[in-house]
Amino acid sequence: MDLAAVANGTSNNISDAGVSQTVALDVLKQALNIDQESATALIQAIPQSPTVPNLPANLGNHVNTTA
Repeated sequence: MDLAAVANGTSNNISDAGVSQTVALDVLKQALNIDQESATALIQAIPQSPTVPNLPANLGNHVNTTA
């Protein structure tokens, strides 16, 4: 058995695994950035709720918890 060939093969496999992990991490980062941009766009698309001046000031201050 040629130990030099086994050592070279092992080092190549380790190197390939490192490259694969780096690529996978970069793809994950890009996906997270796209999700962040989408979430930001959705939040900015929410219309501002207008205030209704005709409602009494005490309306909506208490929650009725009895059924």
